[in-house]
Amino acid sequence: MTTRFKKNRKKRGHVSAGHGRIGKHRKHPGGRGNAGGMHHHRILFDKYHPDRLASLIPQEVKDKALKEKKAPVIDVTQHGYFKLLGKGVLPQNQPFVVKTKLISKIAEKKIKEAGGAVILTA
Repeated sequence: MTTRFKKNRKKRGHVSAGHGRIGKHRKHPGGRGNAGGMHHHRILFDKYHPDRLASLIPQEVKDKALKEKKAPVIDVTQHGYFKLLGKGVLPQNQPFVVKTKLISKIAEKKIKEAGGAVILTA
């Protein structure tokens, strides 16, 4: 895009060019890109990019469990999660057994309603 079509052309010569006098338009105050996803941007990452429990199971394990009519076992601590929270929605036709260190009451209720089970590990 050429310079003459940019909206900032109209703001040239004005002190703050539309970025306010107090806060100031600094380079990258929160870090570049996805920086801080595990730290200061954790809330937004958890809110808009929640991890789905069912996606932790490989498809071949799901297929094998479906053939044998057994529930697949997921050890969430192997994937780096130590507390399981109950925000998401579980598939009703595929129950599974979850091994975890900590779990919320809502998550445990949802897993049991879907026909699964919870195993607490130390």
